[in-house]
Amino acid sequence: MELIEKLKILSDAAKYDVSCSSSGSNRKNSGGLGNANVSGICHSWSEDGRCISLLKILFTNHCIYNCNYCINARSVDSKRAAFTVDEVVDLTVNFYKRNYIEGLFLSSGIFKSCDYTMEKLIEVAKRLREGEKFNGYIHMKAIPGASEYLIKELGRYVDRMSINIELPTEKSLALLAPEKKITEITKPMDFVSKTLKLNSIEKKKYKNLGRKSLFLPAGQTTQMIVGTSDIHDRDIMMRSQSLYDDYSLKRVYYSAYVPVRENSNLPKFATPLLREHRIYQADFLIRFYGFRATELLSENKKDFDLNMDPKMDWAIENFVEPIEINKATLDELLKIPGFGPKSAHKIIEARKSFALNFEDLKKLRISTKRAINFITVSGKYYGKKFDSRETLRSIILERENSEQLTFF
Repeated sequence: MELIEKLKILSDAAKYDVSCSSSGSNRKNSGGLGNANVSGICHSWSEDGRCISLLKILFTNHCIYNCNYCINARSVDSKRAAFTVDEVVDLTVNFYKRNYIEGLFLSSGIFKSCDYTMEKLIEVAKRLREGEKFNGYIHMKAIPGASEYLIKELGRYVDRMSINIELPTEKSLALLAPEKKITEITKPMDFVSKTLKLNSIEKKKYKNLGRKSLFLPAGQTTQMIVGTSDIHDRDIMMRSQSLYDDYSLKRVYYSAYVPVRENSNLPKFATPLLREHRIYQADFLIRFYGFRATELLSENKKDFDLNMDPKMDWAIENFVEPIEINKATLDELLKIPGFGPKSAHKIIEARKSFALNFEDLKKLRISTKRAINFITVSGKYYGKKFDSRETLRSIILERENSEQLTFF
């Protein structure tokens, strides 16, 4: 098979894996090719928000597993291909020299066995780093079920590793991917997390000797599919919360379900991208605003409101009385719609010197457009009056809808 045909097949087969952000690495150029430092990574984004700055391919789309949602499952009648190690290395180096890419994202179907597939991925990474002196960004997908030795070996050569969980519950995994077990996925995550912590300790210990950590400088990530079977947003967010808490993941990526094959256990229609967007917004609240998954959704409300962002929705559902910004704690300020970490810290710093009024917020360039109905400033309320949470929701939805009409 011609190389160009392999590239077409294996790049197309990789498009459903979205866990390929190229941020977070600090690998510097030391006399070789490329640079994965912040200034050396160029981000490019597709219309639906996915990073396209990397050469994103599968090593092979042959797979011994038969996951119901996967286009590369063994029972799918599709054209199969496999690169050689030389071909992946040559493509990466030549594409980089032509300024087509800033790095490599390499995943793979599981060919022969988990360990055999991992050995091939390691061979590619090792050849790039040691043979070609390639210092650009490399992100590879570890194979669940592979030995810890191989996972640690791969971590020496790549900047970031993803171990994709795909489905949030054991029930959904048993239904749609019965050959996989959640423990096979979380066990290597735990190993990577512990190795990263150990490396961090060693890095501090040997700082004066000039040693630096070469194990996954950009950490580990995972991916979950949104919208398969009867999985609710709450299931997804609860799993994400546990992954962040237990394994210190850098990111959880989410992919709206796209029907690529017929199966009675799967929806017939694609998941709306807006649902994926709401989950990304909620994930941001967990990582940067101190929210917990149990706050955002409950047994009584298992899915996000598609008409409103999760932070605003939470603020309405939990509204008791407006919050006085001159007395609010940092955590309380961060949970006010429209206030981010910068605005919250500005308020806290400024009020050390004097009590803030509404004009002071304008001078500090703190927008109150979204916060106005949830705050008082020096005891004064500037928002619209309402007598219930339902009325407040209607006021906000009316305003947001009018803004959208004005924009378009």
